[in-house]
Parts: sequence; structure tokens; C-alpha cells
Amino acid sequence: MTMLRGAAAAVARRCGLGAGSGGGKVAARRCCSAARRREWVPPVGRDSGIMAYNSRSRTKEPLVLAKDRVATWYSCGPTVYDHAHLGHACSYVRFDIIRRIMTKFFGIEVIMVMGITDIDDKIIKRANEMNMSPVALARIYEEDFKQDMAALKVLPPTAYMRVTENIPQIISFIETVIANGQAYATSQGNVYFDVKSWGKRYGVLTTISPDTPDEAVNTDKRYGKDFALWKAAKPQELSWTSPWGKGRPGWHIECSTISSAVFGKQLDIHTGGIDLAFPHHENEIAQCEVYHQCEQWGNYFLHSGHLHVKGSQEKMSKSLKNYVTVKDFLKKFSSDQFRMYCLRSRYSSAVEFSDESMDDAKNLLQAISSFIKDANAYIKGQLICDPVREDILWERLASTKVTVKASFADDFDTSRAVAAIMDLIHHGNRQLKAVTKVAVKGDSSAVLSNVIDELVQFRTKVRHYALALPEAAETVLVEGDAGAKGSKREENEKRQQLMGERRPLLEACDSLRENLAAFGIHIKDRAAVSTWEMAERGGQAEQQAQGKS
Repeated sequence: MTMLRGAAAAVARRCGLGAGSGGGKVAARRCCSAARRREWVPPVGRDSGIMAYNSRSRTKEPLVLAKDRVATWYSCGPTVYDHAHLGHACSYVRFDIIRRIMTKFFGIEVIMVMGITDIDDKIIKRANEMNMSPVALARIYEEDFKQDMAALKVLPPTAYMRVTENIPQIISFIETVIANGQAYATSQGNVYFDVKSWGKRYGVLTTISPDTPDEAVNTDKRYGKDFALWKAAKPQELSWTSPWGKGRPGWHIECSTISSAVFGKQLDIHTGGIDLAFPHHENEIAQCEVYHQCEQWGNYFLHSGHLHVKGSQEKMSKSLKNYVTVKDFLKKFSSDQFRMYCLRSRYSSAVEFSDESMDDAKNLLQAISSFIKDANAYIKGQLICDPVREDILWERLASTKVTVKASFADDFDTSRAVAAIMDLIHHGNRQLKAVTKVAVKGDSSAVLSNVIDELVQFRTKVRHYALALPEAAETVLVEGDAGAKGSKREENEKRQQLMGERRPLLEACDSLRENLAAFGIHIKDRAAVSTWEMAERGGQAEQQAQGKS
């Protein structure tokens, strides 16, 4: 981890992004009166050509990067105490799509750091339940998370950084915030951020004001809105030594410290789920602007929408017990299908998850795959159709490229880009719709017919074996046989077992049928009989080539 942190810092330095200092102790305390402005200030730098919705300004803004074609990006990572679920996956896949768009379409080098929360109340509670150390539990689920992201084809960040490996930096960060007058330590060993002292500068991402009435305070905080920077250790709890006694970091200070350790006071992009906007990101901003003594920390905040279970307005979450783990999901669907599901909506929108929505994504991918197969077959001369108007296709292709790039530049609008690509495919299919047959010469069509007959009969035998179909004679139950029902049940169970073992053969039969369809040869499976037909110009001639074994 030290090596990764060093690598990330080295890349940042190479791009002129030195981490800078925390500002140390300052002679004069920063003025935090109500007169201080909260408005977003457009950063100085190079325009990337992208308009992005910025939660700081609550509108679309030109994405301006401090260094030309280099984006510094901090991503809130997982709290590793359990398996990742689809709600997590949806956010990470959506931001992976944005990262790929920035890199591949706009030529931007992305330097991304992701914080891993590996000490937390939930981790401690789960570790106690499982009778293991919090550190060991966190390592198990951190690796589990990384495996899930790899299975979803999410690119890893430039560096992962764990909270427990940055405790000295966190303590130093807190000391600076206290020295700058915006935090206080209590007699119980806790340290809190003084929200009231930050005045109107608090509430960048929300409309919450420090002056609104406080809730009842039953802790050692001065005000209800104050939040913990350092938590005093409880008995038998993992802790570290600090100037305020043994304890561990609060949640928000972790990300502020880690991002500042690599990027300093200059951060282009900060991302996370919309549920992190408040209080997490709001508190990060306050902490960092105090620490760095800067007017604006984090120029662009991008938030992904929630994933809802169909028929529910509630987000998918562990606390609501309405989640599907990534591992369980991938037993039924593929990572490409989930990515298409994510591409069909704006990253900032809430989306509804259901089998129906996943089927829609599958159908889109199938349509794309079928078009590519048909186009390749046409190019190779394996399909005969009316001449394709290539001039129109080139014109459509050029127009589609412009539309896709414009969609990506408009707040990464993948749904419009997908619609443009599907429109191009539909136009291509209209030109290829007159496909008639495999090109053959002279009288070789009779030979081809015999070859197909033999192929279909062989495929039928394989298919019967894969389906574990019994011989006709064996399917007739002897009338009055008392053990017939029991025998039937055992046969069904045995058949299901055999079908599972022979599934690759059935998939091969299906694949053969699909491949032949690309050449205009269509196999139809009807119970124990298979027939085939070849598309003919002006009609279809079906061959009653029964494939009984």
C-alpha cells in the first residue's frame, strides 16, 4: 500500500500536481462570517470540451481541468464489512463508463485515487459477531470487493488507499483544523468540527445552514451539527494513540486526508453516490477548505443516482435487506448485460432494477451482435442481398459518430449515444434485410442440401442426448404399475442431473443453429423432430428433413 501511495503521488508530481502542505498553523484565524460567499467559482485551467452537471453549482458547467488533458479524481470507496451489492455496482460501473469516455473519446489521462474504509463501527460490529479481528475482516472483504469490480470489468483506480495506513496523516490533518480554529477536543477524548464557526461557508452541496435550530445533544458536542473528526476508543476496541488519547478517525476526515495526501488543495473531480452528498461530501469540503485555507476545494462533484428495486421507492441497501449481491447477480446475467443496463440511463438518474429491465439490456446486446454477424457475412460474400448503398451508410456512420461524441460531451449522456448507435444498426439491418441464401454455384445446391440433412440429423442426436430424452418405448408407463409415480419422479430427477452435466452440448447445438442462420439456413426444433429451411428469393422452401435419431 505504501508503494501504491508513493506511485500515485509520483504520478501527481509528474503532472505538476504536488500534494502541497496543510498550511500549518496560521497566525490569524480565518474569517468565517455570514458575509463569506458559498458560490461556485469556475476554476482556471483548460476546457476539456465536456459539460458536466456539478453538484457544487447545481447546474451544468464546462469541465475545466487544472492541467491540460489530465484529471485528478477522488472516488469514495467501500466500507469493507460485507459483500458488495448491485447498488454499489451500479455507481462504480457508471463512473467507470465516465472514466472510459474521458480517456478514449476526449484523450484525458485520469489519475484516480480510491479510499478504502477499513475501520468503522460496522466493521467492528461484524468482526465481533464473527469472532475475528476488524483488520482481518476488512482485508477479506476488501479483496472480495476488488474481485467483484474485476468481474464487472471496472478499471481499478491508480491507487487504493486504506484508512488504517494513513492514521499519522489523519492525526496531523486534525491538528491543523484545530489550529485554524474550526475544531475542538473534549475532555472525553473526542474531536469535533465546529460547524457554527464555519458560518455560511457550510452548506455548499445542500441548503442546510449552521444557524438552523439544533437537535437535542446527548454527547459532548457543543452543537448538534458538529461532526466527529476523532472518536475516543471504547473498551476492547481497535485504537491508535493520538494527542487526545487512544481512538480512531471519524468517517469524513478519512477521505479529506487521503485525497489531500495525493492531490493537495487542487482536486478536479470528486465522485460518489447521491446519498454521500450530505453529510459526507459536505463535511469533506468544510474540512479541506479549513485545512488548505483555500476558497474552493474540489471543483466538480459528480453524484450517481440510486438503484431501486422494482416497485419500491427505496434504494437497494444492506440495511433494508433488499439487495442482490454482485456474485449472485453474475450467476444469472453477464457483466456486459449489466453495463448495457447502466448505459441506458443517465448516470445521475435513479434507475429501477428488475428482470424485465435486464432482458431489455440483453435484447439490445443481441441486436448489436446479430447486426455485426450479418455485416461480416455480407463483407465476406457469404450473404446475397441487394447492393448495399455504402455512400448512405458512410454518411450515417459519420453522423452517428458526431451524435455520440456530442452526447458524451453533454454530461456523459450515454442513453442518447446508445439510441444513436441503435438507429444506425436499424438502418443497416434495413439494407441487409433482403438476404436470401448462401452463395452456391451450378448444381451444387443438391449436394449442399444433402450435407445440411446429415448435419441436422447429427445435431438432433446430440441435442437428444443433451436433453436426456428417453426412448419412446421407455416413456410408456405400464398401466396399474403401483411404483410408476415414484419411478417417474426418480427419472425426472435423474434427467435434470444429466441435463446439467450435458449443458455445454445443448449450448453448442444452439450456437450451431444461430451460426447457420447467419448463412440463411434456419433450423427449427419441434419436440423430437428438427427441420431446416433455406431462405429463397421470393419465398422460403422448407425441407422436411426430419432429424429423428
